[in-house]
Amino acid sequence: MSNETTLTEFLLLGFSDVRELQILHFVMFLVIYLAALMGNLLIITAVALNPHLQSPMFFFLVNLSILDFGSISVTIPKSMANSLMNTRVISYPGCVAQVFLFILFTTTDLALLTIMAYDRYVAICQPLHYERVMNRRACVQMATSAWITGIIFSALHTGNTFRLPFCQSNDINQFFCEIPQLLKLTCSDSYLREVGGIALGAFLSLNCFVFIIVSYVHIFKTVLRIPSEQGRHKAFSTCLPHLTVVSLLLFTGIFAYLKPISSSTSGLDLVVGVLYSLVPPVMNPIIYSMRNKEIKAALQKLVVWRLFTKS
Repeated sequence: MSNETTLTEFLLLGFSDVRELQILHFVMFLVIYLAALMGNLLIITAVALNPHLQSPMFFFLVNLSILDFGSISVTIPKSMANSLMNTRVISYPGCVAQVFLFILFTTTDLALLTIMAYDRYVAICQPLHYERVMNRRACVQMATSAWITGIIFSALHTGNTFRLPFCQSNDINQFFCEIPQLLKLTCSDSYLREVGGIALGAFLSLNCFVFIIVSYVHIFKTVLRIPSEQGRHKAFSTCLPHLTVVSLLLFTGIFAYLKPISSSTSGLDLVVGVLYSLVPPVMNPIIYSMRNKEIKAALQKLVVWRLFTKS
């Protein structure tokens, strides 16, 4: 398109044009989606039904599971439907909704992980002040602020992106709508403003990561001074899952948004998109359920209770 055009739809890059491979893609994404759905719903149910898991850490963990489920629900279902119906079309409003919701869930996710790092810091480094600092009202306010931050940040980025004129094409080299690929389609130099927004987002993400790292430096210093080996192991078991989840989200997201998209191939774009949009929501429940003894015990009780009630 040589001139500015009013678009009514976009075309998402498919994994293959071969019908058999499209069905395979649908089945694989269905398995991934069901795994993420089951894992996050199990954690939410286990925390909700277990009165011993009502601490701030598990309150934030429930919010994290909601965000992970929302994040993967934004991207996978549309891609699955396109593969099943042998189409690549996504409507303009649908693309706007995908961008807004995905940034909302991802930004809120990062803000919540930063709050969880502070929660672990207070619990381990200042245990005598924990109940006063991390009371129920403070936890609700922190979680609410994380959601509000995500909404504002997402609205700004989505608005800045879709007010730009698109005239290059309507082909998006990704299986869902994402800002770096949409910026390739613009025909105005004003896209640099949104690139600056992405750089600002990367800077804020880096600050969150530095805050988390500094918190864990203090945490590990305190843990290493614990005389009991059992106490040290318990402290590490509550911290390592969180640190793993943070690293998984940040490194995959930074690689996706800061790589030189102009020179990247469509195949690489697809692989990176899968890494940062699908892997964290699937892996987070596994990481927390395997590394956290309390979650593991609650899930075992939940499964046993379900089997007992059925029998």
